[in-house]
Amino acid sequence: MSSYAIRLCASKVFSQNTAHFSILKTFQHGNCLPAIRTKCLQSYWTSTKQLKSQKSKLLSTVARFLQPLRHCSSSAKPTPGTLSPDIPLYAQKHVGRWLMACAGMCFGAVTLGGITRLTESGLSMVDWKLFRDMTPPWSQEQWIKEFETYKSFPEYQYIAKERDMTLNDFKFIWYTEWFHRLWGRTTGMVFLLPALFFLKKGWISKAMKPRLAVYAVLLGFQGFLGWYMVKSGLQDQPESTDVPRVSQYRLMSHLGAAFALYALFLWQGLSHLLTAVKLPQTKQISKLRMYSHAMMPLVFLVSMSGAFVAGLDAGLTYNTWPKMADKWIPDDLITMKPKWKNLFENPTTVQFIHRNFAESAVVIIAGFWWMCRKAPLPPRARLAVNCLFGMSIVQATLGISTLLMHVPVSLASTHQSGSLVLMSFAIWLAHELRRLPK
Repeated sequence: MSSYAIRLCASKVFSQNTAHFSILKTFQHGNCLPAIRTKCLQSYWTSTKQLKSQKSKLLSTVARFLQPLRHCSSSAKPTPGTLSPDIPLYAQKHVGRWLMACAGMCFGAVTLGGITRLTESGLSMVDWKLFRDMTPPWSQEQWIKEFETYKSFPEYQYIAKERDMTLNDFKFIWYTEWFHRLWGRTTGMVFLLPALFFLKKGWISKAMKPRLAVYAVLLGFQGFLGWYMVKSGLQDQPESTDVPRVSQYRLMSHLGAAFALYALFLWQGLSHLLTAVKLPQTKQISKLRMYSHAMMPLVFLVSMSGAFVAGLDAGLTYNTWPKMADKWIPDDLITMKPKWKNLFENPTTVQFIHRNFAESAVVIIAGFWWMCRKAPLPPRARLAVNCLFGMSIVQATLGISTLLMHVPVSLASTHQSGSLVLMSFAIWLAHELRRLPK
């Protein structure tokens, strides 16, 4: 508190005496008798000296009382929960914003990957070159050469039996896949360049440095998985009569790695940006903390079951809800041998699993939200659990609508992005309820 504020507080104590002083001052210029005026003036100046002395004593007393509070208010700054005290707060905030930007780039990559898959554009680029892929063909001759190369692969040969593909059609799917790859490379640069800068500035804590190495490895591995997935769709499959597609196992691995990388960036970004709130150590809070951490793998498993649906185009097998062709359990649920293959390679079984996983997840999240209603949660944690429950309803609605409308691109891509939004709220909630170090 400033000295001006202290004087202002103390002066209010003497405000009631102001009227008395003003009355006495009128005797200086009044027409009263000289003896009376002299006596009044002497009384006035004596009172003034006494009040000034009392006021100075009160001010010093107030100052001594407020000095500890003033010291505490100037030194107590909100510090995020898991950061190094040796690094300035503004530097930690910059690192947090960078990590959130990396998470945003991962989110964009997942969204673009969904659009690439839904438009069947992923097999249009039939090779992988780290730097040459960053620039598209410029001349007509280069485009024709690229198109002729694409014609020698199974996807074009299958499409040519159904319809004619023009050069403009090829350019559309090629640019879609190219933009997805370019976004991935840009994500790597958004991570790498600031990481080197922050390391040089000394803004990365000792505990954070190994995590940066993990993030870098995962980013490189994600690029490898992307090409490894595409290669599976470029190979001849004589026994298949369906449209060539990538392996659903590799697609799930590629999507799962993206989810994991996004979750790591988001968690660490929240740790840098949000002030930690210490929760009471009660059985109720401990139970909610355990359940909140279970929400993350629950959402992840539902999303990965959706990856198998996408890889097999299983969303087009049964387009009714809540039943599958007027049956709760379809007849072709178990048709492959060995039976375990139905879980991953039978489109009917894959859709059945994803439906039931998703519906169960909504029920579990709703139950968890009900448990949290009367718990003594801080405002941010309560907002997070409300968002988690609300988004689960939205995501289920998007999934059902996508199914009933025969998987339109816009709705299906929104549904895939919605799974990552739901994952984000689960991560945020677990982060709010995490146990803080003593």
